[in-house]
Amino acid sequence: MHDERRRIEERVERVHNQRIKPAIYSATVPFEVEAWQAPGEPVSFEEAAAARYAPFAMDTPWGPPWGTTWFRMRGRVPAEWAGRRVEAVIDLGFVGDWPGNQAEALVHLPDGRPLKAVNPLNQYVPIGNPVAGGEEIDYLVEAASNPDILADNFSRTTPLGDILTAGDKPLYTFQRADIAVLDEEVWHLDLDIQVLRELMVHLGEHEPRRHEIMHALDRAMDALDLDDVSGSAAAVRELLAPVLARPAHASAHTISGVGHAHIDSAWLWPIRETKRKTSRTFSNVTSLADEYDDFIFACSQAQQYEWVRDNYPHVWARIQESVKKGQWAPVGGMWVEADGNLPGGEAIARQLIHGKRFFIEHFGVETKGVWLPDSFGYTAAYPQLAKLAGNDWFLTQKISWNQTNKFPHHTFWWEGIDGTRIFTHFPPVDTYNARFSGEEMDRAVRNYSEKGAGTRSLAPFGWGDGGGGPTREIMERARRLADLEGSPKVVVEHPDEFFAKAREEYPDAPVWVGELYLELHRATYTSQARTKQGNRRSEHRLREAELWATTAALHAPGYSYPYEKLDRLWKTVLLHQFHDILPGSSIAWVHREAEAEYARVAEELEALTAEAVAALGAGEARVFNTSPFERAEVVRTAEGTPAYVRVPANGSAPLTGAEPAQPVSVSGRVLDNGLIRVEVAEDGTLSSVRDHRTNREVLADQGNLLRLHTDLPNYWDAWDIDKHYKNRYKDLLETDAVTVVEEDPLVGAIRVTRSFGKGSKITQMITVRAGSPRIDFETEIDWHEAEKILKAGFPVDIRAPHSSAEIQFGHVQRPTHTNTSWEAARFEVSGHRWVHIAEPGYGVAVINDSTYGHDVSRTVREDGGTTTRVSLSLVRAPRIPDPEADQGKHRFTYSLLPGASIEDAVAEGYSLNLPLRVADAAGAPEPVVSVAGDGVTVEAVKLADDESGDVVVRLYECGGGRSTGVLRTGFPLAGAQVTDLLERPLEDADVNADGGVAVALRPFQVLTLRLRRAEGS
Repeated sequence: MHDERRRIEERVERVHNQRIKPAIYSATVPFEVEAWQAPGEPVSFEEAAAARYAPFAMDTPWGPPWGTTWFRMRGRVPAEWAGRRVEAVIDLGFVGDWPGNQAEALVHLPDGRPLKAVNPLNQYVPIGNPVAGGEEIDYLVEAASNPDILADNFSRTTPLGDILTAGDKPLYTFQRADIAVLDEEVWHLDLDIQVLRELMVHLGEHEPRRHEIMHALDRAMDALDLDDVSGSAAAVRELLAPVLARPAHASAHTISGVGHAHIDSAWLWPIRETKRKTSRTFSNVTSLADEYDDFIFACSQAQQYEWVRDNYPHVWARIQESVKKGQWAPVGGMWVEADGNLPGGEAIARQLIHGKRFFIEHFGVETKGVWLPDSFGYTAAYPQLAKLAGNDWFLTQKISWNQTNKFPHHTFWWEGIDGTRIFTHFPPVDTYNARFSGEEMDRAVRNYSEKGAGTRSLAPFGWGDGGGGPTREIMERARRLADLEGSPKVVVEHPDEFFAKAREEYPDAPVWVGELYLELHRATYTSQARTKQGNRRSEHRLREAELWATTAALHAPGYSYPYEKLDRLWKTVLLHQFHDILPGSSIAWVHREAEAEYARVAEELEALTAEAVAALGAGEARVFNTSPFERAEVVRTAEGTPAYVRVPANGSAPLTGAEPAQPVSVSGRVLDNGLIRVEVAEDGTLSSVRDHRTNREVLADQGNLLRLHTDLPNYWDAWDIDKHYKNRYKDLLETDAVTVVEEDPLVGAIRVTRSFGKGSKITQMITVRAGSPRIDFETEIDWHEAEKILKAGFPVDIRAPHSSAEIQFGHVQRPTHTNTSWEAARFEVSGHRWVHIAEPGYGVAVINDSTYGHDVSRTVREDGGTTTRVSLSLVRAPRIPDPEADQGKHRFTYSLLPGASIEDAVAEGYSLNLPLRVADAAGAPEPVVSVAGDGVTVEAVKLADDESGDVVVRLYECGGGRSTGVLRTGFPLAGAQVTDLLERPLEDADVNADGGVAVALRPFQVLTLRLRRAEGS
């Protein structure tokens, strides 16, 4: 037989695209269209309905960036169309086929009920199937003219990322607004050919099935009347039916399709636009559920549900009905799909608590899995936290983006830092926006790592990132692929069903231990420093407000615990931990608003804390310590005078009667407090740090060396830092001034100022305080660089085989060598409040109050010693998608802690991030809780969310070893229970005869205790 593949494949492609697709709608009549441009921000339906509209013609430009145009569309279904399937077809002038980052619209009935959204791949609105003929159609269409930020594939900067800089030139040209007859036979023929053609081209050329399909399609083209596609479509479909009916092989891979619409809570659009995106997508999804009984849609992010509940009650009611019918599956159990590395431990716990509670309260559904497909790596604390929230499985996809190493599993057990394991799946289809194309089905099978042990994988299907969701075309593809020779089998089902089947067939799946590190997007640990700082400060302010509000509720008559305010503020902070806000990868508008929100959160939390402290009564000046560790350190009085105080953990002490400490001496550029001696060189770096306690020089070279690197990644500016950044840099050694600015017996400080680059300036206060070996670098930067990254390096004379970096409720160790490609790929890593390096007998920690990105490396010197360098990433200057990212002023502090153990690093990390508070208060109420036992660390103290008055305490083991201890309360204790994260009892706690609660923790274990107060307390 002659090889005619090229002729046939090209023939099918042309006839399909140029004859069949245009015939899907067999008759059309145009709407009469009028328009009204809403001024400023989006308006309510009622305001839009009352507006004055003007005639609007097709092919007319419309829509300034971020604007809203309302269109009134009126028309009549022709009487002769009676008995036909009729739809409205609307093309706003869509660009490309991605629905998420361009014009979108929501179609309403005159009474305000949303019907359905339109986007590039979903342009229809059902009118009737069949119609009676003569129906009057009247729509109000809310159209958003969101700019296409991705127009140049992130290759150039754009002012469109903020309404303040985007201008007002119309972006789109309206193309079509018609009432149309859907020719169902042609539409189905289009889908038959799509599925067969895509299957054919992805089968091997040696496969008989490929040739069978090819010749069947060739015969189908012969049967198609090009002058009467509609009239011949049924015959052509009948000709193709046998090839579509051939069953899949018995060993065919099974793909569990789960409807999905990934909606970034902010990214290339602001939060206000996401609120509208949810209504559009969810309208489409509930409409699709009415058409397809076998459709199931999985949707995460309780925050987005709440937006719909509050702003679109009709859509909310449809969601509730779909949940009842089993077609809508709430998943994920988190408030938003948060970043997987940067939120603190308590914040991830609250993500799970607030998300799970929302779904239980509003749908009676307890989600069983963490659905987090798009975050940029995943902390090794997740397995334990997920399980403590009642989850059985974890799903993500993003690790497939690795730059260097291919992750070896798709289905596996993921083991966290404490030993907890959770069943985990990475969809081998390698997308969370699947559409069941032939290429995707082929990739899923080829890519699947578990062949021979597992037989199934999951594919989230539907357009996403900016929403859109599944379409009827995707559902039709799934039906055709349910049992088709040459393809994997597709079954649409709930993700819980997939995970149950996958676990049943593969209970001994391999185990991956530790973090799921994404070998890409490493710059998300640093980009948009002010957003990250706002998150860090908010997390600690929330802790502080909860602790002192609990203290006041227990000890101050008449004080009411601010449940509603704290709940609302937590949700605001959790929202901004979304995986394109906190990582710094959103447009300028998003980060501008985030900074303003963090400022409002700070102001409100400061007021709540001050109110709680004031409720304890006026009296003497006292110092309040929110840290879980006792502290002896220098604090500033209200007048600014330094004083040395000792304050119990989670408690307070009088400011008067401070303990004496060995004074700080200042001699030239040398600061010495008897514990450490710090020498500042003429160039402002540290030339020496001597630890008097061990008579040891800490540094191997210049300490606190500020290094400015060129930083132009290969692709994603805000997301990525590529290894070649290390090859080009400038050390900032020129100074404007090095000046001693404080010589108090309790505080010595030297100020170093530098000017560099394009008008940037750094001012650092190098501070040593009495009684502490910690050296603080209080830093102000006025930053005006572009495509640069600034790092602060500490070369330490330690031979450290690994570094330890704090993560949520513990720490991870990472090798300092690069023996393998896996280790070499971790050239930039994340950590929270501290990084620690050590050799037997001596360690050093680098602590920070708002920095996450860092790198640790080591070299061997000519003298045979080893230098281990810890470098903090302070600030970047990406230009895409926000051309002004990080420009302007920054204030933060980082510290060097010589002679530090892990426990020291933990304690000082809390101290730096939770400054002592000085306030007038009466008496000294006992701390709500105190703990005796090394390693047992209090992370949260609050009143129970059910407003019962019970006290909830979250503890964890901080050092990586086993710990035992006793927790005592500052109130009469009636009983104690161990609970899950949602404060539901698991078992009774062990209460001693003297009222203490015995605690025994395995390494890094998280424990939640619910403490019942005795009556009258």
